[in-house]
Amino acid sequence: MFSGFMANAWVSGTIVAIVAGVVGFFVVLRGAAFQAHAIPNGAFAGAAFATLVGFDTLVGLAGFSIVAALGIAWLGRRARADVATALVLVLLLALGGLFLSRTTEYGPQVFSLLFGEILGVSTSELLPVALLALACVAVVGSLFRPLMLSSVLGEVAEAKGVRSGPLEVAFLLVVALATAMTVPVVGAMLIFALMIGPPAAARALSARPMVAVALSVVLALVALWGSIASAYLTDWPVGFFVGVFGAAIYGAARASVTIARRGAARSGAAT
Repeated sequence: MFSGFMANAWVSGTIVAIVAGVVGFFVVLRGAAFQAHAIPNGAFAGAAFATLVGFDTLVGLAGFSIVAALGIAWLGRRARADVATALVLVLLLALGGLFLSRTTEYGPQVFSLLFGEILGVSTSELLPVALLALACVAVVGSLFRPLMLSSVLGEVAEAKGVRSGPLEVAFLLVVALATAMTVPVVGAMLIFALMIGPPAAARALSARPMVAVALSVVLALVALWGSIASAYLTDWPVGFFVGVFGAAIYGAARASVTIARRGAARSGAAT
């Protein structure tokens, strides 16, 4: 389970989970789940284009995810954020379908782009993935305080000189970079599960930002490690387990919070 091609799966999965936990925490905190869903689909179109013209897939992923992020940010200033995101999503899905229809690798390529190929990650792909991950974490770290302030207290952030427009663009670009490195591993559809489920669970379990971020990373690691091990033992797709574990972690966190609140309420009533 830990040798040969599986070693690359564990390493790349660990990197992806760390980035998903860090970036996903702010996705949840800022209510940007729809944007986090749309940008990977933009990356899907980029990977399809790269396959069609013979470019490196990672170049196509990065290029189109950045275009998606900038498009959402630009249109979001002139229309409702959800409408802007939906328009970008529809356009890029249409382009992705067009690009894939022009290649002979249609079936396998669709499955790989949408659901990932973590068991097929090569050693040469590990360094670019690691560098993109380092860039994502570094940017989030440098923007941590303004991101927290603008996410929780938007008016206070504006009063303190935090410009919401440029900050939103910067954050969406971080999501784009995270997408570029994670789509080849867990797919355009399932990075959404990994970037939302564990971070949302962490936020429910702790109100302390640093603790919640650390917990988000730990839960994302548990979800992805569990998915890789389960796929190896059952021969079922990794993507299936990523979706199931991501949802299960969030459900368990919400249930534990509800039970704790009811217990506290009963104790208070008894006294």
